[in-house]
Amino acid sequence: MLVVKPKLQAAFADIIGIFEILGSFMIGAVSYSSVQASFGSKTEEISRVNEQTSAGTENLNADATQTSSKQTISNLARQLAASASRAEARDKTLNRSELADKAKNLLGQISGDSYQANKKIHDGEVPKTSDPELLARAKQATEFINRSSNTGNEKNPFSGLSRDQLSNIVYDESGTYTVNERRAAWMESSKQEEAWREKVIAQAIAEYNESGKLTNFFSAVLDHFKELPAIEQAQYPKDYASDLQSKIDLDFNYRTHQAEGKGKDPMSLIEMLFEQSPQQANELPQEPKNATDSPTVRSNP
Repeated sequence: MLVVKPKLQAAFADIIGIFEILGSFMIGAVSYSSVQASFGSKTEEISRVNEQTSAGTENLNADATQTSSKQTISNLARQLAASASRAEARDKTLNRSELADKAKNLLGQISGDSYQANKKIHDGEVPKTSDPELLARAKQATEFINRSSNTGNEKNPFSGLSRDQLSNIVYDESGTYTVNERRAAWMESSKQEEAWREKVIAQAIAEYNESGKLTNFFSAVLDHFKELPAIEQAQYPKDYASDLQSKIDLDFNYRTHQAEGKGKDPMSLIEMLFEQSPQQANELPQEPKNATDSPTVRSNP
């Protein structure tokens, strides 16, 4: 059993403990090192991150509105509606474990070694349609994915779509979307997830600096998790939500090492860290900076 010695060693354990907690609940999220680096940031830096995240989202929405024609929106809306229906039917048919397996297989088609091994085929894939708008969108997706070897200014055709809409594209296996279109949607989803995580990590650091707690952080993560599509929730540990809720109820103060939740007994920081710690996965797929990348999938329960 680990024993926390007083004074300096206890203080050191506090800092390490906060990093571990932030990392353990941001499954496949911002890396431990990025959380650690952020922890020492000043309040001004936290405000700047929040402002940049907000501005970035507004720019994404503005770009999507300006670059999409009415016909493109109509076509995409029609396809998204059909994808949503298929996703709903899938979610009703498969249990949580089966959804996790399905997600792993489908993500394997658009990322990692399998994708790279068949990249020429994916780049040459053309939708089974004569609609010029859909053909142009598929071409745009491929150009965006290969932008490092092009001008670098190519736009993601799915920029600004909601997480549900992006998920419906990523995990659609009907053939409606090309592999590169699904990959482009996955990259946009990853980008949005990373932006949210940077923002909530900054808020968590501010919360800890102010109160010594992370209760609001846990609440924000739980709310975010509940909003994810079922096939994405299935990729998290089975007890992920209940574990977060227990931390919220605990209302733990990491400076005083006291649980301030009603009816809760005090416990040490070390006990807190090692009690039902959720399984950590590999990092969330990041938008690749070059043509060769091997993103990983979040661990199954």
